[in-house]
Formats: sequence, C-alpha cells, structure tokens
Amino acid sequence: MRQTGFLLHPASALHDTGWNHPEHQGRLRALSSTVGEDLLTLHQAVVQVDCREALEEDLLRVHTSAQVELVRAAVELAKAEHIRTLLTEDTPVSAASWDAAVGSAGAVITAAGLVSDGTLQNAFVAARPPGHHATPSRSMGFCLFNNVAVAVRWMQDKGLAERVLIVDWDVHHGNGTQDIFYADPTVVYVSLHQYPHYPGTGAAEEKGEGGGLGATINVPLPAATPPHRYHERFITALDEAWAFARPDFVFVSAGFDVMAGDPLGGQLLEPTDLHALTRNLVERVEADGIGLVAALEGGYDPARTGQGAVAVIRALAGLEGASG
Repeated sequence: MRQTGFLLHPASALHDTGWNHPEHQGRLRALSSTVGEDLLTLHQAVVQVDCREALEEDLLRVHTSAQVELVRAAVELAKAEHIRTLLTEDTPVSAASWDAAVGSAGAVITAAGLVSDGTLQNAFVAARPPGHHATPSRSMGFCLFNNVAVAVRWMQDKGLAERVLIVDWDVHHGNGTQDIFYADPTVVYVSLHQYPHYPGTGAAEEKGEGGGLGATINVPLPAATPPHRYHERFITALDEAWAFARPDFVFVSAGFDVMAGDPLGGQLLEPTDLHALTRNLVERVEADGIGLVAALEGGYDPARTGQGAVAVIRALAGLEGASG
C-alpha cells in the first residue's frame, strides 16, 4: 500500500521573523516535534521524504521577475547587514529566508510529483514561510512566494494535470491565490474563511472573471461559526467545485488558524474537525483516482498547529485521529 508523504525542507526552520512575530520559528519546531512523535505510532503509513528547491523558472510561472528580484535583494541585504528587512510591514525576511522560500515551494513541487507518479498516495508539506497571500507581484501577509500556485503551474507545465482544485481553509482569505487564478477556468479555487477579516477580500460575489467566471468559490463565514455549520458549507462548496470542473489533482492550503483559540483567528474548529474535512476530501479524490497534496499555511498557536497537522496527516493516511 502506498504511503502518505511528510515533507519539510530543512531551511524552512531558519526563516527568522523574530520571536515577537506571529509567524515565528517556533511554529515549525512545534509542528515537526508533534508530527515526529506521532510518526512512531503510524506503522509506516507515513514516510518522511526529501525535497528539492524550486528553481527560478518555477517561481516565474507565477510571479513577476520584479517580485522575485525584490525578495532576493531584501534577503541579500539582511544577510550582508545581519538584520531583518521588511518586504511589507508584516512580512520580514532574514538571511535564510530565500532558502526557506524556495525550499518550501520546492517541497510542494516534490510532493506533487511523487503523488502524481504514484510513489506516494498523498502528502503533507510543512511549508514555511506560508504562501497564499503572495500575489503575482507582491509578497505580503507573512508570505514570500505562493507555494501552492507555483506547484500548480509546475504540474500544468509538465503535463501532469490539466484541471486543478485548490481548497483553502485558512482563517484568512487567500487573496494571492485568488489573484493568480481569477481568470483561469483550469484552476478552481475554493476558500472558506472568516469574513470580514484580513486581508479584506473574499466576498461571495468574487467569483472569477472572463473564462474563469465561476471557478472562484468564496465561502465567507462569520467569526465563531459552529463546526457543524462549517462542515455543511465545506461539503456544499466541494460539491460545487466538482460540478464546475472535475479536477485531475487537488491541493489544500491547510491553515490551522481556523482552530479554536488561535490568536489571529476567531473560528471554533478542533483537530477532530480537520480530520473529518480531510477525510471527506480523501474519499473524493480516491473515488476519482486523483492525487492530493496539503501544504501548511497559517496557524499561530504552535502547539495547536502541531495537533492539527497530526490530525490532517492521519486523515490522509486513512488512520483514526490521535487520541488525547
């Protein structure tokens, strides 16, 4: 039986935003520690996999050359001056940030390739920095490059998928992912997010444009949406996405800030809820014989993020959620 992959580029932990920043290094340390402890009990259902870095040509399928050079220059300045530099007010970079960014994008590409060729059943990528706020021309919201979008365009360029579904359950709307694919009918973007909330986009009326009209499915939800209601809206949105265009491959932008108690969120989900959402997706993709890769986005309570990641990984592997 094929295994679920767990991918984490070693440079991701070195991206240094400062300990007072919500997206600090402790997030990934807590996640990798919690997942690592659980891997001992998974009976080889989950395997850790090495990954490559994204190439510049991979980034340029999504981002402008000006944006790529801006990130590179900011990181070089941070390295030369031994400081952190700001791309935007909330998005700092350090000397290791370029390696972390291309490492995380490359890890999502690696996962997509291994799932596509049948080596892995599916995969979870502990990507850091996150990606879904990065637009074609701007890094923002803690995100440098859009990891999932880079992997989608890589798959399409290599002929590994024609129609792709991105499911984003981060508590914040993925404005960058929406911008990238807004006029593209080959990529369906489903986002369930708290609204109104940062970054202010994601109204239900935002449905795409041109040939992509209908391929953007926004599900704005008020703070403290009851979990059963969240599940209902999730299933309805997936039904709509499959009806619009049955996908060849599915990516999940997995934000754990959707869980109760997150300092930057206001929703009420628990790890058991994320396990159930993931199992719903897994059952759909397995029924259609297609692949699935989940990539880390937000989640700013480190311990809770680790618990949520374990729940998602267990669901991907077809295992019951962790007890306790």
